[in-house]
Amino acid sequence: MRAMTSLAGHILGTHPQINGYYEMHISYEDASALDKQLEVFLESDVLKENSRYLFDKLLHNDYLLKPEQLGLANMKILISLLEPEHAIKSITNLFAKKEIEDLYASPVEAANYYIARVQALANFSRTASQPYYYFDAGLLQRAPEKLLPKLSEWLELDTPLSEHYQIFSQTGKARKGDSSERMHSGVINRTPANYALVTIPQEVLDAARTVYRECRRQVIGNAADSLCLE
Repeated sequence: MRAMTSLAGHILGTHPQINGYYEMHISYEDASALDKQLEVFLESDVLKENSRYLFDKLLHNDYLLKPEQLGLANMKILISLLEPEHAIKSITNLFAKKEIEDLYASPVEAANYYIARVQALANFSRTASQPYYYFDAGLLQRAPEKLLPKLSEWLELDTPLSEHYQIFSQTGKARKGDSSERMHSGVINRTPANYALVTIPQEVLDAARTVYRECRRQVIGNAADSLCLE
């Protein structure tokens, strides 16, 4: 959550061979989930002619992915992590704006969420039955010219992914992804978001950084291929 996944989804979903761009809130534990995925997508969109993929993103530990149970011959898995300070501040900033007090408006609780999610992704990387591609989320904003060709290659797309993307029917809607004005620009905004007013206790940030470094090491080590900022 809050790791540039809406931007990634829109870039992917703009490609003529890829359908879908938002979070569908589905757990993929058996083949029936694929029928549900298609049903959800068709509620507001139509499949592109000669397209190849149906995209979804799983942001939370509530939603599982068990590739071995889906029976798909050509699944493409992407895993991405954003460094903790930016992600935790972004989570806190988002939920602090809500009219009703929310748990994740607390930097401590946002950090707890972040740590649990990163640990879950590391665990997935150790047990995944299918290969996956890893990339540092920061590459989307800082070096898309390096990342997008790599993703295009991994996905075996006929044409390359672009820094420009479409605005879709669900863009900016609640529970579908990033609702900020930045998402409506149609192109990658390389200006970092400013969360200077959000303060994370140093000991909490240090703990999150420790977990991030170890889990990221595991995820990269178990990946079929990867691209990192450093």
